[in-house]
Amino acid sequence: MDEVRQNAMKIIDEIGENRLDWFEKLYSNAAGNQYWIPWSDGAPHRFLVEWNLQIKSRGSALVVGCGLGEDAAYLCREGWEVTAFDISKSAVEWAKKNHPNEDIKWMVADLLNLPNDWKNSFDLVVEVHILQAIPEPIRIIAAPKLAPLVKKKGHLVCIGRLSEKEEYIDGPPWPLSRSFIDSIGNSLQPVDFVEGNLSSDEPTTIRFRSVWRK
Repeated sequence: MDEVRQNAMKIIDEIGENRLDWFEKLYSNAAGNQYWIPWSDGAPHRFLVEWNLQIKSRGSALVVGCGLGEDAAYLCREGWEVTAFDISKSAVEWAKKNHPNEDIKWMVADLLNLPNDWKNSFDLVVEVHILQAIPEPIRIIAAPKLAPLVKKKGHLVCIGRLSEKEEYIDGPPWPLSRSFIDSIGNSLQPVDFVEGNLSSDEPTTIRFRSVWRK
């Protein structure tokens, strides 16, 4: 995994850390080899699965930065009507190939410039490891774009790494502070905040799932 992270860092250094072009370059350079996508293990995130199993209702879902589509495909199989987008065209094409049987609306889109008709349109908005992969100057602009997408009685679910000490990390990923996480859904009603880790994590890694409702 160190080799994968070093490859991602090299791409960021070549492009400039305050731009998002590196996502496309990473997926394109991977040339179909999932090993080079450090945040993808071929399965939906466990924290998302656990949350979904607690929710009986279904509806429209938006997966932000869908990557190779594992979370989008899982939600689709669970009965959600899924729209999934990524800024990387290569990622979206790869996701389509990986999940040809799921009825998902795949799109290339930029979180900073989303369609106006998406506002107040989704029963569920899911962000997994996207904000933590975005450099801070862009992250603080991108984060407020999420809550307005949620319709009344809908949920926003954000999953990522937690920075307990709120200290700078030479990422990506850049673990998020609790104060920043709380700000993502400050126009919504907090529902749940869970800390934990995955079986593959280092002992010092802490992950979170934060849920809000409109």
